[in-house]
Amino acid sequence: MGRVTSAFGKASTAREVAAGHDLGGKTVIVTGGGAGIGLETARALAEAGAEVVLAVRRADAGETGVREIERTAPGSTTWQALDLSSLDSVRAFAERWADRPIDLLINNAGVMACPQALTADGLEMQIGTNHFGHYLLTVLLMPALEKGARRSGRNSRVVALSSGAHRRSAINFDDPHYRQRPYDKWEAYAQSKTANALFAVALTTHFKDRGIVANAVMPGMIRTELSRHLTQDEIAAVGAPASADTPPPAYKTVEQGAATSVWAALAPELEGIGGLYLEDCAQAVPGTREGRGFGVLPHALDKSAALRLWDLSRETTGA
Repeated sequence: MGRVTSAFGKASTAREVAAGHDLGGKTVIVTGGGAGIGLETARALAEAGAEVVLAVRRADAGETGVREIERTAPGSTTWQALDLSSLDSVRAFAERWADRPIDLLINNAGVMACPQALTADGLEMQIGTNHFGHYLLTVLLMPALEKGARRSGRNSRVVALSSGAHRRSAINFDDPHYRQRPYDKWEAYAQSKTANALFAVALTTHFKDRGIVANAVMPGMIRTELSRHLTQDEIAAVGAPASADTPPPAYKTVEQGAATSVWAALAPELEGIGGLYLEDCAQAVPGTREGRGFGVLPHALDKSAALRLWDLSRETTGA
Protein backbone atom coordinates (compact mmCIF):
# COMPACT_ATOMS: atom_id res chain seq x y z
CA MET A 1 0.00 0.00 0.00
CA GLY A 2 1.31 3.43 -0.94
CA ARG A 3 1.48 6.40 1.40
CA VAL A 4 -1.98 7.77 2.26
CA THR A 5 -2.34 11.46 1.43
CA SER A 6 -5.18 13.93 0.88
CA ALA A 7 -6.09 17.22 -0.73
CA PHE A 8 -5.58 18.91 2.66
CA GLY A 9 -2.35 20.03 4.30
CA LYS A 10 -0.68 22.01 7.07
CA ALA A 11 -2.78 25.13 6.53
CA SER A 12 -6.14 23.33 6.35
CA THR A 13 -8.64 23.84 9.17
CA ALA A 14 -10.88 21.34 10.92
CA ARG A 15 -13.98 22.91 9.40
CA GLU A 16 -12.51 22.69 5.90
CA VAL A 17 -11.77 18.99 6.40
CA ALA A 18 -15.27 18.30 7.74
CA ALA A 19 -17.04 20.26 4.97
CA GLY A 20 -19.33 18.07 2.88
CA HIS A 21 -19.56 15.28 5.45
CA ASP A 22 -22.99 14.40 6.86
CA LEU A 23 -22.55 12.96 10.35
CA GLY A 24 -26.23 12.84 11.21
CA GLY A 25 -26.87 9.83 13.45
CA LYS A 26 -23.18 9.49 14.39
CA THR A 27 -22.00 9.55 18.00
CA VAL A 28 -18.60 10.99 18.91
CA ILE A 29 -16.67 11.22 22.18
CA VAL A 30 -13.83 13.76 22.42
CA THR A 31 -11.66 13.62 25.54
CA GLY A 32 -10.37 17.01 26.57
CA GLY A 33 -12.99 18.58 24.33
CA GLY A 34 -13.55 21.66 26.45
CA ALA A 35 -10.70 23.74 25.06
CA GLY A 36 -7.87 23.90 22.54
CA ILE A 37 -7.74 21.51 19.62
CA GLY A 38 -10.18 19.19 21.37
CA LEU A 39 -12.82 21.91 21.30
CA GLU A 40 -12.13 22.70 17.64
CA THR A 41 -12.29 19.01 16.74
CA ALA A 42 -15.62 18.67 18.55
CA ARG A 43 -16.96 21.85 16.96
CA ALA A 44 -16.18 20.70 13.40
CA LEU A 45 -17.78 17.28 13.98
CA ALA A 46 -20.86 18.79 15.66
CA GLU A 47 -21.34 21.26 12.82
CA ALA A 48 -21.26 18.30 10.43
CA GLY A 49 -24.24 16.83 12.29
CA ALA A 50 -22.71 14.46 14.85
CA GLU A 51 -23.91 14.02 18.42
CA VAL A 52 -20.77 14.99 20.36
CA VAL A 53 -19.93 14.25 23.99
CA LEU A 54 -17.11 16.23 25.59
CA ALA A 55 -15.35 14.02 28.15
CA VAL A 56 -13.65 16.50 30.47
CA ARG A 57 -12.11 16.65 33.93
CA ARG A 58 -13.69 19.90 35.06
CA ALA A 59 -17.35 20.91 34.95
CA ASP A 60 -16.52 24.49 33.98
CA ALA A 61 -14.57 23.25 30.94
CA GLY A 62 -17.46 21.04 29.89
CA GLU A 63 -20.05 23.77 30.27
CA THR A 64 -17.89 26.32 28.45
CA GLY A 65 -17.18 23.89 25.61
CA VAL A 66 -20.86 23.09 25.15
CA ARG A 67 -21.76 26.80 25.07
CA GLU A 68 -19.06 27.50 22.47
CA ILE A 69 -20.24 24.73 20.15
CA GLU A 70 -23.92 25.53 20.63
CA ARG A 71 -23.34 28.92 18.98
CA THR A 72 -23.03 27.24 15.58
CA ALA A 73 -24.35 23.72 16.19
CA PRO A 74 -27.27 24.00 18.63
CA GLY A 75 -28.52 20.87 20.35
CA SER A 76 -25.59 18.72 19.28
CA THR A 77 -23.27 18.60 22.28
CA THR A 78 -23.22 17.48 25.91
CA TRP A 79 -20.45 16.85 28.40
CA GLN A 80 -19.58 14.17 30.94
CA ALA A 81 -17.00 14.01 33.70
CA LEU A 82 -13.80 12.06 33.01
CA ASP A 83 -10.48 12.27 34.85
CA LEU A 84 -7.97 10.18 32.90
CA SER A 85 -5.51 10.28 35.81
CA SER A 86 -7.92 8.15 37.84
CA LEU A 87 -8.78 4.65 36.61
CA ASP A 88 -11.83 4.68 38.88
CA SER A 89 -13.08 7.79 37.05
CA VAL A 90 -12.50 6.05 33.71
CA ARG A 91 -14.45 3.01 34.88
CA ALA A 92 -17.29 5.20 36.12
CA PHE A 93 -17.51 6.95 32.74
CA ALA A 94 -17.65 3.61 30.93
CA GLU A 95 -20.31 2.28 33.30
CA ARG A 96 -22.48 5.34 32.70
CA TRP A 97 -22.04 4.98 28.96
CA ALA A 98 -22.83 1.24 28.95
CA ASP A 99 -23.00 -0.05 25.36
CA ARG A 100 -24.65 2.84 23.52
CA PRO A 101 -23.14 2.88 20.01
CA ILE A 102 -20.04 5.01 19.38
CA ASP A 103 -18.77 5.79 15.89
CA LEU A 104 -15.74 7.93 16.70
CA LEU A 105 -13.59 8.11 19.84
CA ILE A 106 -11.08 10.98 19.79
CA ASN A 107 -8.49 10.43 22.54
CA ASN A 108 -7.35 14.04 22.62
CA ALA A 109 -6.77 14.97 26.28
CA GLY A 110 -3.28 15.06 27.70
CA VAL A 111 -0.68 16.55 30.02
CA MET A 112 2.75 17.78 28.92
CA ALA A 113 6.07 18.28 30.72
CA CYS A 114 4.58 18.44 34.21
CA PRO A 115 6.63 18.21 37.41
CA GLN A 116 7.12 14.67 38.65
CA ALA A 117 3.84 13.38 40.03
CA LEU A 118 1.79 10.21 40.28
CA THR A 119 -1.76 9.49 39.21
CA ALA A 120 -4.36 8.31 41.69
CA ASP A 121 -3.21 4.76 40.86
CA GLY A 122 0.51 5.39 41.42
CA LEU A 123 1.47 5.70 37.74
CA GLU A 124 3.80 8.40 36.37
CA MET A 125 1.45 11.26 35.59
CA GLN A 126 2.18 11.73 31.89
CA ILE A 127 2.07 8.13 30.68
CA GLY A 128 -0.60 7.37 33.27
CA THR A 129 -2.92 10.06 31.90
CA ASN A 130 -1.95 10.19 28.23
CA HIS A 131 -1.74 6.44 27.65
CA PHE A 132 -3.02 4.20 30.45
CA GLY A 133 -6.15 6.27 31.09
CA HIS A 134 -7.01 6.32 27.39
CA TYR A 135 -6.17 2.63 27.03
CA LEU A 136 -8.64 1.67 29.76
CA LEU A 137 -11.30 4.02 28.42
CA THR A 138 -11.05 2.58 24.92
CA VAL A 139 -11.04 -1.05 26.02
CA LEU A 140 -14.07 -0.54 28.24
CA LEU A 141 -15.90 1.19 25.39
CA MET A 142 -15.13 -1.59 22.88
CA PRO A 143 -18.68 -3.03 23.02
CA ALA A 144 -20.04 0.43 22.17
CA LEU A 145 -17.52 0.88 19.34
CA GLU A 146 -18.41 -2.56 17.96
CA LYS A 147 -22.09 -1.70 18.12
CA GLY A 148 -21.38 1.54 16.25
CA ALA A 149 -19.60 -0.38 13.50
CA ARG A 150 -22.50 -2.81 13.16
CA ARG A 151 -25.01 0.04 13.06
CA SER A 152 -23.19 1.97 10.34
CA GLY A 153 -21.69 -0.89 8.35
CA ARG A 154 -18.35 0.95 8.53
CA ASN A 155 -15.38 0.79 10.84
CA SER A 156 -15.62 2.70 14.08
CA ARG A 157 -12.51 4.83 14.40
CA VAL A 158 -10.30 5.70 17.34
CA VAL A 159 -7.98 8.69 17.01
CA ALA A 160 -4.98 8.82 19.38
CA LEU A 161 -3.27 12.20 19.77
CA SER A 162 0.50 11.73 19.65
CA SER A 163 3.30 14.25 19.07
CA GLY A 164 6.56 14.80 17.25
CA ALA A 165 8.05 14.66 20.75
CA HIS A 166 7.83 10.86 20.44
CA ARG A 167 11.19 11.02 18.71
CA ARG A 168 12.96 11.67 22.00
CA SER A 169 12.09 8.37 23.70
CA ALA A 170 10.84 4.86 23.05
CA ILE A 171 9.05 3.01 25.87
CA ASN A 172 11.30 2.14 28.78
CA PHE A 173 9.70 -1.17 29.68
CA ASP A 174 12.10 -1.68 32.61
CA ASP A 175 10.98 1.52 34.37
CA PRO A 176 8.12 3.33 32.61
CA HIS A 177 7.11 5.17 35.80
CA TYR A 178 10.55 6.52 36.81
CA ARG A 179 10.69 4.52 40.01
CA GLN A 180 14.42 3.85 39.70
CA ARG A 181 15.75 6.34 37.10
CA PRO A 182 15.90 10.14 37.41
CA TYR A 183 12.79 11.91 36.19
CA ASP A 184 13.02 13.96 33.00
CA LYS A 185 9.75 15.72 32.21
CA TRP A 186 10.40 15.96 28.46
CA GLU A 187 11.54 12.35 28.18
CA ALA A 188 8.46 11.29 30.13
CA TYR A 189 6.24 13.26 27.77
CA ALA A 190 8.01 11.74 24.77
CA GLN A 191 7.54 8.22 26.15
CA SER A 192 3.82 8.86 26.61
CA LYS A 193 3.47 10.11 23.03
CA THR A 194 5.29 7.05 21.70
CA ALA A 195 2.79 5.03 23.74
CA ASN A 196 -0.12 6.81 22.02
CA ALA A 197 1.26 5.87 18.59
CA LEU A 198 1.94 2.26 19.59
CA PHE A 199 -1.57 2.04 21.02
CA ALA A 200 -3.00 2.69 17.54
CA VAL A 201 -0.84 -0.08 16.09
CA ALA A 202 -1.89 -2.64 18.71
CA LEU A 203 -5.57 -1.71 18.74
CA THR A 204 -5.82 -2.12 14.99
CA THR A 205 -4.01 -5.45 15.18
CA HIS A 206 -6.40 -6.77 17.82
CA PHE A 207 -9.72 -5.26 16.70
CA LYS A 208 -9.69 -4.55 12.96
CA ASP A 209 -11.54 -7.81 12.28
CA ARG A 210 -14.22 -6.63 14.71
CA GLY A 211 -14.77 -3.36 12.88
CA ILE A 212 -12.54 -1.00 14.87
CA VAL A 213 -9.34 0.73 13.70
CA ALA A 214 -7.11 3.39 15.24
CA ASN A 215 -4.60 5.90 13.93
CA ALA A 216 -2.24 8.26 15.74
CA VAL A 217 -2.19 11.98 14.99
CA MET A 218 0.54 14.59 15.29
CA PRO A 219 -1.52 17.81 15.35
CA GLY A 220 1.41 20.15 14.82
CA MET A 221 2.92 22.86 16.99
CA ILE A 222 0.12 24.90 18.56
CA ARG A 223 -0.03 27.19 21.59
CA THR A 224 -2.76 25.76 23.85
CA GLU A 225 -3.40 25.02 27.53
CA LEU A 226 -1.14 21.98 27.11
CA SER A 227 1.81 24.31 27.80
CA ARG A 228 0.46 25.32 31.23
CA HIS A 229 3.34 23.59 33.06
CA LEU A 230 6.05 25.45 31.12
CA THR A 231 7.84 28.55 32.30
CA GLN A 232 7.96 31.63 30.07
CA ASP A 233 11.62 30.87 29.35
CA GLU A 234 10.73 27.34 28.26
CA ILE A 235 7.93 28.63 26.06
CA ALA A 236 10.28 31.13 24.44
CA ALA A 237 12.95 28.45 23.95
CA VAL A 238 10.66 26.39 21.70
CA GLY A 239 9.65 29.45 19.70
CA ALA A 240 6.05 29.44 20.88
CA PRO A 241 3.84 32.40 20.00
CA ALA A 242 2.76 34.93 22.59
CA SER A 243 -0.82 33.74 22.07
CA ALA A 244 -2.72 31.18 20.00
CA ASP A 245 -3.96 33.98 17.74
CA THR A 246 -0.52 35.04 16.46
CA PRO A 247 1.40 31.91 15.45
CA PRO A 248 4.84 32.22 13.81
CA PRO A 249 5.42 30.22 10.60
CA ALA A 250 6.36 26.95 12.34
CA TYR A 251 3.18 27.00 14.41
CA LYS A 252 -0.46 26.37 13.54
CA THR A 253 -3.62 28.05 14.72
CA VAL A 254 -5.88 25.98 16.93
CA GLU A 255 -8.26 25.50 13.98
CA GLN A 256 -5.41 24.16 11.85
CA GLY A 257 -4.16 21.99 14.71
CA ALA A 258 -7.50 20.16 14.86
CA ALA A 259 -7.56 19.41 11.12
CA THR A 260 -5.60 16.14 11.17
CA SER A 261 -7.75 14.76 14.00
CA VAL A 262 -10.86 15.46 11.94
CA TRP A 263 -9.23 13.99 8.84
CA ALA A 264 -8.31 10.84 10.77
CA ALA A 265 -11.93 10.58 11.91
CA LEU A 266 -13.61 11.16 8.55
CA ALA A 267 -11.26 10.63 5.59
CA PRO A 268 -12.56 8.09 3.06
CA GLU A 269 -8.90 7.41 2.23
CA LEU A 270 -8.55 5.84 5.68
CA GLU A 271 -11.58 3.55 5.61
CA GLY A 272 -10.48 0.20 7.02
CA ILE A 273 -6.91 1.46 7.59
CA GLY A 274 -5.27 1.72 11.00
CA GLY A 275 -1.96 1.67 12.78
CA LEU A 276 -0.64 4.77 11.00
CA TYR A 277 0.94 7.97 12.32
CA LEU A 278 -0.61 10.98 10.61
CA GLU A 279 0.40 14.63 10.32
CA ASP A 280 -0.71 17.53 8.13
CA CYS A 281 -3.67 15.45 6.89
CA ALA A 282 -1.48 12.68 5.46
CA GLN A 283 0.46 9.61 6.52
CA ALA A 284 3.72 10.88 8.00
CA VAL A 285 7.01 10.36 6.22
CA PRO A 286 9.94 8.74 8.04
CA GLY A 287 11.57 11.21 10.41
CA THR A 288 14.94 11.73 12.03
CA ARG A 289 15.96 12.68 15.56
CA GLU A 290 17.25 16.01 14.30
CA GLY A 291 15.01 18.97 13.53
CA ARG A 292 11.76 19.97 15.18
CA GLY A 293 8.92 17.54 15.45
CA PHE A 294 8.15 16.25 11.96
CA GLY A 295 8.05 12.69 10.59
CA VAL A 296 7.76 9.45 12.52
CA LEU A 297 10.52 7.24 13.92
CA PRO A 298 10.39 3.43 13.67
CA HIS A 299 10.06 2.90 17.43
CA ALA A 300 6.60 4.55 17.34
CA LEU A 301 5.32 2.02 14.78
CA ASP A 302 7.10 -1.12 16.02
CA LYS A 303 4.50 -3.88 16.19
CA SER A 304 6.35 -6.02 18.72
CA ALA A 305 6.71 -3.04 21.07
CA ALA A 306 3.04 -2.17 20.49
CA LEU A 307 1.88 -5.64 21.49
CA ARG A 308 4.22 -5.64 24.50
CA LEU A 309 2.79 -2.29 25.60
CA TRP A 310 -0.75 -3.62 25.12
CA ASP A 311 0.00 -6.52 27.45
CA LEU A 312 1.57 -4.18 29.99
CA SER A 313 -1.46 -1.91 29.79
CA ARG A 314 -3.84 -4.79 30.36
CA GLU A 315 -1.88 -5.85 33.43
CA THR A 316 -1.58 -2.29 34.74
CA THR A 317 -5.25 -1.35 34.37
CA GLY A 318 -6.84 -4.75 34.95
CA ALA A 319 -8.90 -4.30 31.81
